[in-house]
Amino acid sequence: MSTKLVVLICLLMFFGLGSAVSATQVPEFTIITTTEGYDPIRYEAAFLIQEDWAKLGIKVNVQPTEFSTLIETFYNQQDFELAIVGWSGRVDRLDPQHFLGTFHSGQADLRGNNPGGYSNPEYDRLFDLQGKEFDANKRREYVMEMQAIAMEEQPLSVLFYRDEVVAYNKDVFDGFVPMAGEAIYNEWLPFTVEPLGDERVLTIGTTQEPDNINPLDSTTVWGWKFMRLYYDKLVRLSPEIEPLPWAAESVSAVDDVTIEVVLREGMTFHDGMPVTVEDVKFSYDYVVEQDFAYFRPFYQPLDRVDIIDDTTLHFVLKEPTAFFITVTLSQIPIIPKHLWENIKQANQLGPQDVPTVGSGPMKFDRFDRGEYKRLLKYEDYFKADEIAIDAIDYIIYADSEGVYTGLITKEIDMTAWRLEPAQITLAENEDHLQVVSVPDFGYYHMTYNLRLPALDDVAFRRALAHAIPHETLANVLLDGRGERGTSIIAPVNAFWHNPDVPIFEYDLSKAKQVLEEAGYWLDGEGRLNFPKCQ
Repeated sequence: MSTKLVVLICLLMFFGLGSAVSATQVPEFTIITTTEGYDPIRYEAAFLIQEDWAKLGIKVNVQPTEFSTLIETFYNQQDFELAIVGWSGRVDRLDPQHFLGTFHSGQADLRGNNPGGYSNPEYDRLFDLQGKEFDANKRREYVMEMQAIAMEEQPLSVLFYRDEVVAYNKDVFDGFVPMAGEAIYNEWLPFTVEPLGDERVLTIGTTQEPDNINPLDSTTVWGWKFMRLYYDKLVRLSPEIEPLPWAAESVSAVDDVTIEVVLREGMTFHDGMPVTVEDVKFSYDYVVEQDFAYFRPFYQPLDRVDIIDDTTLHFVLKEPTAFFITVTLSQIPIIPKHLWENIKQANQLGPQDVPTVGSGPMKFDRFDRGEYKRLLKYEDYFKADEIAIDAIDYIIYADSEGVYTGLITKEIDMTAWRLEPAQITLAENEDHLQVVSVPDFGYYHMTYNLRLPALDDVAFRRALAHAIPHETLANVLLDGRGERGTSIIAPVNAFWHNPDVPIFEYDLSKAKQVLEEAGYWLDGEGRLNFPKCQ
């Protein structure tokens, strides 16, 4: 129950000020979700949930919101009550660190990965323990327990896991290597795609665009799926999810808290300046100094970066950290010191002021918001000989139907994101298209703002979970191309997934029972009210 609110109401009534309280009704809530054109599944899910929660006496409004505005409201401002959003299954997230961190209390500030504000000291304690546990089986025990704690308290309801089903024009390009959670639009794309004719420009269709192209401010996967092609990292994760030294010639452990990185020689930024150990140290120091919350789970274990010589650095950790090489070194981009060192507030840069110079396999050329993006092959890249295309063009469509039409008419060569269920069978019948399906280990969820009355009550959230039609979402809206949500670690990520977390089956009678047992009651208007004063 919302204890503070109930106590306030009771005090007002005790002192004869009950008339000052308009009602004890649970307030109306607003669900922010995507527009129908951007993602019809999340859009329809919001209205199905609205309908069922109304049967509990809870009034809910649905507010379809343009994607970048949705992310700004939910993530950067935390100005929401309920939100249907998703965490994508990037390859680095097969390690559970990221998903577990979305419930850590230290990530509950603005731009942090815990917008709902969940806080549980025992969860935080286990999070710290698993992060420094190198024994995978012991770490797994912590991870299992954390999932059980969080799912019992329902700071969010995992709605569904959705298969990643995409398509490409097999008459023009081939060689795509699918990756779990990312399908064919992954960071190995420039190295694997093979032209079958004279066309050397790969054209991608998408409804998604970056929230911005500032590597110290972007918080969406669509920003990073674009930028990771022109910013390099010390380590890249292979299609088999193995860490490969990349901008690093080698990575090795000196001791439990010291990681030695030998920088690959001869690399240059896209403006021709050499990539040096000073640039690498600056990149990590700068991320910490700017306190970029999106990267905070990655850099928190880092104590300092020491330059040993012209090619060698030591990353000194505060304590042993299991995920540092595979996650931290594979996610933080190398940025040029000479372009960033005089920028005091990186997240305040206007779009025109962001240095878009990296050292990756592609280089930035153009971004016209809402319309078009373009990357060019970087001819001086150390693996340029392995890149068979000259450029990647992105056409940004208003909705998924536009993307599908682009595929059919051959305006685009591939999709950046999944096809809608109704489009998949149609695409499979097109002679020039190859459909690719991979399971996703990301998830879509209804997040509750736990700072608000009623939503701060575990019993209330459990009742809401019983009133979410999970099977309808998975079997009807997704047409069976996915499965109902259970935990923040998806079943496909089997080693880390806890199959025994509490499951809140769809049962409106059970939802009403939970509310009644917690003291909530219906008034003459059929509206749910907070528990009465005892």
